[in-house]
Amino acid sequence: MKDNNVDLSTLRHSFSHLMAAAVLSFFPQAQIAIGPSIENGFYYDFELPRTINDDDLELISERMKILLKEDSPVIHKVVSRSEAKKIFKEQKYKLELVDSISEKEDISIYTIAGFTDLCRGPHVKNLSELNKDSFALLSIAGSYWRGDENNKMLTRIYGTAFKKEKDLKEYLNYLEEVKKRDHRKLGVQLDLFSLHEEAGPGLCYWHPMGARIRNQIEMFWKKEHYDNGYELVYTPHVGKSTLWQTSGHLDFYKESMYSPMQMDKCDYYVKPMNCPFAIMIYKNSKHSYRELPFRWAELGTVYRYEKLGSLHGLLRVRGFTQDDAHIFCAPKDMEDEILKALRFALHILRSFGFEKIKAYLSTRPEKSVGDLKLWESAENSLRKALEMEKIEYKIDEGGGAFYGPKIDVRVCDALSREWQLSTIQFDFNLPERFKLTYVDSDGVEKRPLMIHRALLGSIERFFGILIEHYAGNFPLWLSPVQAIVVPISQKNDDYAKKVCSILKKNDIRVNCDLRDERMNAKIRDASEKKIPYTIIVGDKEEKEETVSVRYFGSKKQENGVAVSSLVSKMRDIIDNKKTNININ
Repeated sequence: MKDNNVDLSTLRHSFSHLMAAAVLSFFPQAQIAIGPSIENGFYYDFELPRTINDDDLELISERMKILLKEDSPVIHKVVSRSEAKKIFKEQKYKLELVDSISEKEDISIYTIAGFTDLCRGPHVKNLSELNKDSFALLSIAGSYWRGDENNKMLTRIYGTAFKKEKDLKEYLNYLEEVKKRDHRKLGVQLDLFSLHEEAGPGLCYWHPMGARIRNQIEMFWKKEHYDNGYELVYTPHVGKSTLWQTSGHLDFYKESMYSPMQMDKCDYYVKPMNCPFAIMIYKNSKHSYRELPFRWAELGTVYRYEKLGSLHGLLRVRGFTQDDAHIFCAPKDMEDEILKALRFALHILRSFGFEKIKAYLSTRPEKSVGDLKLWESAENSLRKALEMEKIEYKIDEGGGAFYGPKIDVRVCDALSREWQLSTIQFDFNLPERFKLTYVDSDGVEKRPLMIHRALLGSIERFFGILIEHYAGNFPLWLSPVQAIVVPISQKNDDYAKKVCSILKKNDIRVNCDLRDERMNAKIRDASEKKIPYTIIVGDKEEKEETVSVRYFGSKKQENGVAVSSLVSKMRDIIDNKKTNININ
C-alpha cells in the first residue's frame, strides 16, 4: 500500500537506490559513487564500462518497474568499519567514503531490491510505498568524482519522482516548456550569440542580432543611471598584483583568478571584480563630506576561472560584464542611499517585465570585520528599505559576507523560476584596507562607507534569463528587428521600401524582405525569427497608402492601417517600454 505521508525527499532517495539496483543488473562490474535526492528529483553517479544513451535509460526504467513489483522490504543495518570494507571490497568509491567516516560515527547501510549501499538514509520501509507510474528517468550527464575535475569523469543519471502520477505529468510538461525556452537553443535559432569551446570555453560571442539587444539594454541602463544621480566610469582590465594583494583577492580569491601575466618585472592579473578600480578613482584626490555621496557605475568586463563542469551557456561563463556600481557615502547617508538603490533596482527590473520580486536579507556571520554598531545600523537600513517598498523578504541569519550585510533581490520568470539578480552589499573591509578617508564637518578625517550595487548582475547572465523568460519573443523595445515589411509581389517592392523608410526615420528597427520568395514563405520566416510585426503591402495597400499587419504569436491580421497610425502605436509601445507582449 502506498504511504502518502512519506516525505518526498525520502521517496526520491529510495528511487535513486532502486535505480542503482537496476543499473547493476545490466552492468554488474560498475563502480557506484553516490545517489542522493535533490530538489525536484534524484541522481546516482556510476563508473560504467561503456557510454549509455536514452535507449539504456528506457531499459533501466523498465527494470525498476519490474523490481517494484516484488514489494520487497528495505533493510537497514549498522555495521562495523571492517564489515563495511568487506561488503564494499570491490567498490573503490565506497571504500573511500568508508575511510572518510569518523571513527566515532556509526556506519549505516541499506539494502533495496538486493542492492546494498553505504547510506545514512532515510528510505521507505518497503518498495510497495513507491509508485511505478510516478517516476521518470530524465537525462544523462558527466560528473567528476567529488566535484574535482582532476578526478575521473563519472556517468550521472538524473531522475524525478512524485507521490502521484498527476504531479509527475505536470512536472514533465514543465520540463518540456523549460526545454523550449532554453537560451542556448534559442540563441542558435535566433542567431543571437555563440560559444566556442575551441577558442576558449565560457566566453560569449555576441552576434549582430544579440548585440542589438545588448545595445538597447546598455543604452537604457546608462540613461537611467544618469537620471538617478550616478556618474559612469571606465576602468582597466588588468592590475598589478599589489592592488589585488591590498584588496585581499590574492588571499581569498586567487583560485578563481586567471594566472598572472609578467610585465615590467611585475605580475599583472585580469580583474575578477571592479571594486579596487573604483577605489583607486576615489583615492585619486581628497574628499570633503560636502562632495559625498559618490555614485559611480560601470559596465566592467571581468574574468573568473570557473570550473569547466560548472559552465552553462550564458548563465555561468568565464568572461562577463558586470553592471556594477560603487557608492561612497558618510554613515549619516546610509539609510537614504540604501532606499534609493533598492528603488532603482526595482524600477530597472520592472522595466524589463519582472513583476514578481522577492528579497533575501543576509546578516552578520560569526566571523566578520567592522564595528558591531555599524553592522547593526547597516542591517536596519536594509530591513527598513525592504519594508518601506513592501517587498516580500526572508532573513538569512549569518549569511552575510564577512565584510558586510546585503540584500539579494530575486525575480520570478514566466515559469515561476526564481533568479537572483540585484545585490546591494555593504563593505566595511575595503575602505579599511585601502585607508579611504573624507574630511567631515568637524575637520576630522573619517572612513566613508562603501556599498557595492549590481542591478542585472551581469549582462550575459541577464540576457540568458531574458531569453528564457520571453521564450525569445522579446518586448518590442528590445527586439533586434521590430518589424519586417513584406511585399505581396515584386511590383509592390517600391511601396515596401517607402514604408520601410518611414519606419526607419521614426527610429524603428525594420527590414524589408525583397527576396525572390513566395509571400507565405517570407511570413513564415518572420514568425520563426519571432519578429513582432510583419507588415504586408500589396496593390490595395499601395493604392490606399495603408498596410496590413500581422502580430507575432497571433493569427489575427489587421488590414487598412494608416502608416502614421502604425508608427504612432509602435513608438508608444517602444517609448513606454511596454512588456505586455504574450510571453507564453
